[in-house]
Amino acid sequence: MPAPVLLVVAHGSRDPRHASTVHALAARVRAGRPGLRVETGFLDFNAPSVPRLLERLHAQGAHDVVALPLLLTRAFHAKSDIPSVLHEARTRLPLLRVRQAEVLGPSPLLRATLERRLGEAGITPADRRSTGLVLASAGSTDPEAIAVIADIARELRHTGWCAVRPASASAHSSGGFPGTGDAVRALRAEGVRRVAVAPYVLAPGRLPDRIVAGAREAGADILSDVLGPSPEIARLLLDRYDEALVTDRAALTA
Repeated sequence: MPAPVLLVVAHGSRDPRHASTVHALAARVRAGRPGLRVETGFLDFNAPSVPRLLERLHAQGAHDVVALPLLLTRAFHAKSDIPSVLHEARTRLPLLRVRQAEVLGPSPLLRATLERRLGEAGITPADRRSTGLVLASAGSTDPEAIAVIADIARELRHTGWCAVRPASASAHSSGGFPGTGDAVRALRAEGVRRVAVAPYVLAPGRLPDRIVAGAREAGADILSDVLGPSPEIARLLLDRYDEALVTDRAALTA
């Protein structure tokens, strides 16, 4: 039997850079495991939509799919949107088995990508002692997602930065976190002379652009790129795919 299809489920965006980044990441995954069929579907804005893609896979004779949410935390899309879409597909396509893998984060591979992007922006390990870091996420009101971002910020504090502040794309998009610009200004007020902003988002789009605007408006010294199609994230997708298969086999033999 062929290996289950890996279906990367992305949110989608009107910004063409979003889909381009998602497709580049899927290409890295294919290169990392030749022979594995990797498809990309979107919840909104971009084609193919997840339902249409599942219909196409069914028509082509696929029997088994692992749907992997391209999300950093378990928030609304992972808990509601995607399960609803997959449930509806299972109802319409009873011969197609579809299981949902875990979201990407938290993972050391995501932090490795974050550090890769900061290094590409000019930060060296020695710079951390005199640099404050703003960890800027897209934002969420989900308590689990908020806790994950706060935990990552705490972990980063132990890697040499003089200070680390979690932030979001805007003050209204994440419960308890300031907007990116406010976080930069707060570090300045504490006496931090050099401030770096690291977007903790996968692809460009409207919310990442707000992070960039906030960082520039507040005068951040360093602004790294989005996580993007890094080799670490491509490896992480394959890890989550494999974990879904192992979990499923364990459930069948329990």
